[in-house]
Amino acid sequence: MLVSVVITTKNEEKNIGDLLESLVIQEKPFEVVIVDSESRDGTQNIIKKYAEKHDEIKLYIKRGKRGECMNYAVKKAKGGFIVFLGADCIVDKSWLKEIKKMSQCDIMMGKIINVGSSRFKGLERMELYHKGYEITYPGCNTGYKKDVFENINGFDPWFVTAEDIDLNYRAVNAGYKIVHNKNVVIYHKIRNTFSGIFKQAFWNGYGRKQLTMKHGRFWEKYRPMDMIKKNMSFWYFCRLSIGLLGYFVCKFFCKRPEIENNS
Repeated sequence: MLVSVVITTKNEEKNIGDLLESLVIQEKPFEVVIVDSESRDGTQNIIKKYAEKHDEIKLYIKRGKRGECMNYAVKKAKGGFIVFLGADCIVDKSWLKEIKKMSQCDIMMGKIINVGSSRFKGLERMELYHKGYEITYPGCNTGYKKDVFENINGFDPWFVTAEDIDLNYRAVNAGYKIVHNKNVVIYHKIRNTFSGIFKQAFWNGYGRKQLTMKHGRFWEKYRPMDMIKKNMSFWYFCRLSIGLLGYFVCKFFCKRPEIENNS
């Protein structure tokens, strides 16, 4: 089964070259479908240079939110198994070889190793399980059978962030199974500036509220005290505070979608 690697970019000139360099040495055949949301830096030029040398790399330009761009990329993809990859990642040398072993799974989630500033690398995620599956696992190393993705209507373009959590939630509700493979390894460059971490935290909080607006009592199985006990560091509480700000900004200023997408 052909594997299509989907990447969305916007102003990623500092990262995209490292990612593509790690992809072009992977076991063939495969294709890389990149949708750039009108980058203003050198991102597109870097991609075009790689595309000139490697036929498997295809670049499309489309303005839109991440979910919209990924849906567009999947429509362009020819593979039966779609892998979503972050532009700020580097894949392990045997990454695609291991994915091909998993291409008959409904949904595959690989291993993510964070690299970057030691101040932020150890910050814990806020996990949520639904019907026995963790649905909050980061979507930057996740694979879906194309027909599974299409059956649940892909990403909901209403989401600013958390579109991957919403997708996983709906997939599990539809009866599809998530399989983890620790041998599918990527290295994720975490944000190493205060502004980058806080901006990410704000929009993560915003996305969490969008989830409750769409799905109702989405976090009813989650205990806030568990989150506090899990990590007592200064930076964790800073990120948590900014995330709560994003949550309440969405609560008061974001409109709920009129039609829910396969809740």
